Order: sequence, then C-alpha cells, then structure tokens
Amino acid sequence: MRLNQKGVAMKKLIVVGIDFSEGSIGALHFAIRIANAIKANVMLVWVDKKKLSGSVYSNAFDPRLEAKKRFEAIVEKCAFSLTGGKFLFKMRNGKVHREITNQAKYHDAVMIVAGTHGASGFDEFWIGSNTYKIVANAECPVMTIRYDEDFQKPIRNILMPLDSTRETRQKLPFTAMLAKSIGASIQILSIYTSKVDTIRTLVDDYTTQAAKYLEELEIDFTTDTIEVENITNGTLDYASAHETDLISIMTDQESSPMNLFLGPYAQQMVNHSPFPVLSIRSKSIYDYQAK
Repeated sequence: MRLNQKGVAMKKLIVVGIDFSEGSIGALHFAIRIANAIKANVMLVWVDKKKLSGSVYSNAFDPRLEAKKRFEAIVEKCAFSLTGGKFLFKMRNGKVHREITNQAKYHDAVMIVAGTHGASGFDEFWIGSNTYKIVANAECPVMTIRYDEDFQKPIRNILMPLDSTRETRQKLPFTAMLAKSIGASIQILSIYTSKVDTIRTLVDDYTTQAAKYLEELEIDFTTDTIEVENITNGTLDYASAHETDLISIMTDQESSPMNLFLGPYAQQMVNHSPFPVLSIRSKSIYDYQAK
C-alpha cells in the first residue's frame, strides 16, 4: 500500500487519456473494468494543445469549457459502473504525450490506458505518434486499446512472450498482479529467434523462473514455445490461434540500440496488434507489490 507524505494511505489510480472520441471512450470503459478489479480511482486527462496566451478564448467555442461539460456527461453516464473507486478529471495544456505521462508520474499511477486512434471532431489526440510517445515515455505500464476493440470482452487469457533479453522478465510481477486481480490465466510463450544453444537455454531458464513465480502465487498458467524469424508476427499469430485477450510486452523487448526506450518490436505490437497490449518499460527494480 502506498502512503502520501502525511502517512495516509493512497488509493490506486489509473490515468486515461481522453479526447472524447469513440476510441478513447471505449478505452475508458476498459479502464473502468480494471479499476473495479484492483479498487482504483480513474483520472481522465484531457490536454489542450493550443498555447496559452494572455487573451481568453474570444470565440463562441471554448474547448476547455466544452471538455468540462463532456467530462460531466461521462461521469453522469458511467458513475454507476465504476464501483471500485471514483472519477477524477484533469485539464492540462501542452504536448499530449508529455502531459499525460507527467500526470501519471505525479500521482504515481498504477497504469495509463490509451486508445490507439480516435477522431471525434472535437480533437484527434491519437492520430500520429502520440500513443507511441506515451508508451515510450511513461514510467508506469501503459495499456493501449484499438479503437475497434470489443471493450466488453472479458480478459481471461494474458499472453506473456519471453525472449532471451534480461529485461523480458520484468513484465512478470505486474502481469501477475493484473492476472490475479481480474481472475485471468497467463500464457507463457517462450520465443526462440536463434539456433544458438546458449541463447535458447536462457529463454528456457526464464520460462522456468516465470512458471515457478506463478505457481507460488497460485495463478493459472500454460507454457508453450515457438520458433520465429519475425517476433512480432510470431507473437500475433500465436495470440490469434490461442484465444488471447491481452498481450504483455516490454517496451524495449528485442529493442534496437538506435531507439533506447521504444524498440521496433513494441512499435509494431502497439501499431498492429488486434488485441489490447500492456507495455511495460524496463527499470532496475520493479516492485508493483508495494503499490
């Protein structure tokens, strides 16, 4: 449990990037289900991308006032469905990805939920690279949801691919916490991208460690192996054939030295996955149990 500076217990928080498009509203409903499972508050963050000046909006349309009205409408409509916490709303000004990740960091959010695309006429936050930038810069896990995802579909099976990188295991504690909270099982997928025995042995060792960890937590799991040339295609093909509901990855899993925080694998997964993707950025120490 987390404590604030006064030693008072703090409730978990999920941050949702909102632009009031159909995609971001769907992501909100997805976040509500997780918030109920882990007993968390939900904070909607709307970002005004226009630079603030000395003059107030002089036109009839004030986007900040409109955002406030739309938020109030969402609370009125969705309040009954959020049983594990309460709604919060924050309006910020600046770059979308920076303001959302900063807000999450400020409140020590347990995760960020973002739609991968949306176009409401009111604004278009997720067009372009904003979602990727959120994934790349957030210190907490980020769950990305496609705009056409079935948001009512329960998460029963979480696919967790393991490769030969040292960072690959860092997704395990948070993925396990989420699985236990929502009553999901975990599909451990050992991915071989090399014929070299020492590399394959590393993957096997990581799989054994992950299986032991899940056994100790009494989380249902399965293990399987695949040999692939393209790790993204291999992961997605496996997910499609095995009733996967969510894929848990590291942002720098199989990453390129040219791109420190968001490697090609994560970019491709967030862009092409028809399933929700949970992206976790590597750190020297992960202790989600303390949250």
